[in-house]
Amino acid sequence: MTCLLLRAVLLGNLGVCVTAQVKLPPPAQVRFNSVDYKTVLHWAPPTNRSSLLYYTQWKIYGEPEWLDVDGCQGIQEHHCDLSGVTSEPREWYYARVHASSLPAGSKSAWALSPRFSPRWDTKIRPPTLRLNFTEQSIVVRVKPPRALVRKMHSDLHYKIYVAHTSGEEEVFEVECCSNKLTLKELKTKTQYCLRAQTIIPLQAKSSARSSVTCVTTL
Repeated sequence: MTCLLLRAVLLGNLGVCVTAQVKLPPPAQVRFNSVDYKTVLHWAPPTNRSSLLYYTQWKIYGEPEWLDVDGCQGIQEHHCDLSGVTSEPREWYYARVHASSLPAGSKSAWALSPRFSPRWDTKIRPPTLRLNFTEQSIVVRVKPPRALVRKMHSDLHYKIYVAHTSGEEEVFEVECCSNKLTLKELKTKTQYCLRAQTIIPLQAKSSARSSVTCVTTL
């Protein structure tokens, strides 16, 4: 005991001190953002330091093994594209991220995302419209969302909303395979404004309406 006390006194006299290394906090707000099955993981940095590197892993719900995401190891960006590893729409996925500081190399704990389903959680965009018009008709051509959306949903179709100057609105449905609608017997020199929406009936799911496109007949 006397020997230990003596050593403590000697170390104190020599000014020797030991400080505990402060652990790096984990990234925050880890979440999936998926539009038309393009799925990107986002997170917020744990501190305001710019010299942090991030490492991302993923796994299927129920599986024990975490897998590295290629191209997202030791990156400085605050996002990682997981479209390639979340391509099976019927599965549920998790992702996690940890940070590492430079040059000391201290690591944070892993930050876990909420569970993600491509089938249910991806947002579907509205289609875009291209209009050709004559004196009393308008040919509406629908440009659908990404090809992958059409591949995933065989029942995909679109709603076309036609607003008249009177305030009345008509609704038409267009099947995915035709992508074309002809509005006939319209009034001459009259403005018609159209919007479109993507519909997935089996999931009771729909996109927002597209921006308004207006034309005036001849």
